[in-house]
Amino acid sequence: MSSETAQILVTGGAGYIGSHTCVALIQAGFTPVIVDNFSNSHPLAIARIEAITGIRPQLHECDIADEDAMRQVLRNHEFAAAIHFAGVKAVGRSVSEPLETYRQNVTGSLSLLQSLNEGGITRLIFSSSATVYGGAEQMPISETARVQPTNPYGHSKAMVEQILHDLAAAEPDWGIGVLRYFNPVGAHKSGEIGEDPQGIPDNLFPYVSQVAIGRREKLQVFGNDYNTPDGTGVRDYIHVMDLAEGHVAALQACLQSQGLFAVNLGTGQGSSVLEIIKAFEQTSGQSIPFEIIARRPGDVGTSFADPSKAKELLGFEAQRDLTQMCQDSWNWQQRNPTGYSNH
Repeated sequence: MSSETAQILVTGGAGYIGSHTCVALIQAGFTPVIVDNFSNSHPLAIARIEAITGIRPQLHECDIADEDAMRQVLRNHEFAAAIHFAGVKAVGRSVSEPLETYRQNVTGSLSLLQSLNEGGITRLIFSSSATVYGGAEQMPISETARVQPTNPYGHSKAMVEQILHDLAAAEPDWGIGVLRYFNPVGAHKSGEIGEDPQGIPDNLFPYVSQVAIGRREKLQVFGNDYNTPDGTGVRDYIHVMDLAEGHVAALQACLQSQGLFAVNLGTGQGSSVLEIIKAFEQTSGQSIPFEIIARRPGDVGTSFADPSKAKELLGFEAQRDLTQMCQDSWNWQQRNPTGYSNH
């Protein structure tokens, strides 16, 4: 099936990574169809995808755990594949609310897989996370590193990965791509879509952006006593549009193959919290006041990818650097000072 005619089911397609991936899918000639319940996203993102691409993706507002609703969606379309983003992604909240994390990420995924299997849709890209590696012993982290999560969010992703491995072993006609993201940041260069966390951001970039724009007084830095060059946590930040393009590459590989592959999506470069603050100050021209507080439960000191398998298997390599990440984040924040909700 050529990509020009291929409809792709995108669960959580109005969310941060989902909306950017819909843009990349349209630009690659695919037709994304979004399923979203807007529990952690905003309907305005759909209109913004249209503003960027000239195409408005079809939307089904429902929950992936509602199997009757999903059957109806699947009956109405001929999907070539599904890309599964829908779920909760906050590490901190997963520690305090494990049951809700497992309900959404594991039970929701099982329901979706049941619906896809019944509908004969056997191509899937799954949104996993580098948190499945936990405190990896060696840097950079390759896909052969042990899966040993340190928090319920990471466990929920690892559980779904295990389910997918078992499915691929039992049903050889399935083709599944598991994408382990490092830290997605930035926004589309137009400033039309970007990260719009509800409440206090769990992730560094939107928190820094909100301090820079004046929405928050100062940044809290979780720990400066890690075994890193400046004591603050080191992470591999990848631009969300690079990540989106990685999904398109994985989808194209999946449509041509069977079995399961798992790949890291990252840059292979680690940046510390203090380096990010400095880079963002230089880009925005704003001062970012911060205070050091205690480490956050479940966090690891250093995490960055070995991205070579994605390059070898998918021909994918991240293109955008830290300056671009900061510029695009700041552009989105300036254009949308309170996210989607102020429009």
